[in-house]
Amino acid sequence: MPTLKPGTIPPTPEEDAAIEEALVNDADSYVMTDAEWQHASQKARIGRPKAETTKERITIRLSADVLAKFRATGPGWQTRINTALESWLAGR
Repeated sequence: MPTLKPGTIPPTPEEDAAIEEALVNDADSYVMTDAEWQHASQKARIGRPKAETTKERITIRLSADVLAKFRATGPGWQTRINTALESWLAGR
């Protein structure tokens, strides 16, 4: 159980039982099964799916004019730097 903020008054066991009973008897409430929770948690992943081959985050120092020229090409300039380096390696 997470640490509660100072001054938080947790419900007594009787209050907790009354809350649980109200939830069970409420026609609008629904208790999900473990399988439903598992399915929901798999669908709730946010963001881009993981790539098969990932890239490594590094720090690199480039001259200002090289960086300015790549940035001027718009979004995706870092990918274009990667492509240029791959092309250079292939030509060696």
